[in-house]
Amino acid sequence: MEPSLEWMRDLNAIVNLASSESERLGLAAMDALHVAAAILLGADQIVTTEKPGKPIYRADTLRVTHVAEVSLS
Repeated sequence: MEPSLEWMRDLNAIVNLASSESERLGLAAMDALHVAAAILLGADQIVTTEKPGKPIYRADTLRVTHVAEVSLS
């Protein structure tokens, strides 16, 4: 299955959800923005270079996967 690309253009929605996720999960601003955009786009997974154990892995509305765990086959 090929990944798809879609832009999230509703910046107010992203910022509002990111603020909520940041407060709820203790995420840094950039991680919260990425998680919020992914949620609003309906993603079920986000791939990150952050090492396991970092706060972004607290996201509970989608699966967080380290890039090293992604199979390219």
